[in-house]
Amino acid sequence: MKNSDYKILLVDDEPDILEFVSYNLKRSEYQVYTASNGREAISLAKELIPNLIILDVMMPEMDGIETCAELKKITSLNDTIVVFLTARSEDYSQLAGFEAGADDYISKPIKPGLLTSKVKALLRRWAGQEQEKGTLIKAGNITIDKERYLIIKADKEVVLPKKEFELLTLLAKKPNKVFSREEIFAKVWGNNVVVGDRTIDVHVRKLREKIGSECIKTIKGVGYKFDA
Repeated sequence: MKNSDYKILLVDDEPDILEFVSYNLKRSEYQVYTASNGREAISLAKELIPNLIILDVMMPEMDGIETCAELKKITSLNDTIVVFLTARSEDYSQLAGFEAGADDYISKPIKPGLLTSKVKALLRRWAGQEQEKGTLIKAGNITIDKERYLIIKADKEVVLPKKEFELLTLLAKKPNKVFSREEIFAKVWGNNVVVGDRTIDVHVRKLREKIGSECIKTIKGVGYKFDA
């Protein structure tokens, strides 16, 4: 896809920020839309189905955390990447954002070069999500063949037990996205299945032994991500 095919929704209550970010993204030929609050963002997102939403954390009435949580409930936005634009660096802010379903962060003050590089990387991730809807998922030097239930790394086939395969598939289909432990439990084991607290840790350890320790990173206090 060309840059002009991508739709980006910017949400911030500060007009100067909207203008600055919008200007720099339009220079890269992206389709850019803006909203000044969470409620307006939700309405626009339903209409536009953007590829990427850049969402300010600190907004009056409906803050970014609450807005993100509401966006993630909308089925038509399942493939939309949501990132926070924030000057706050506290662990609590990041943890709350990831728990609400955020995929990443862009920090203020915004540097144009870093902004466009970050957006380019995020949209590559979106394109990867679209590609993985087929039977193959490619992440780094690993290929996951969902149809044959097979992992290929460096031209070598690796056979994994069902839950290890499902866990790796979940993480690898969205490289660099941090998955909370609760999200992993729900998607791999199901909410109705009771498993021990160490279950995920054991499966991650076994995966690291088979595909390399560099692939899966632990995010302390949050969960795990596939490091592409």
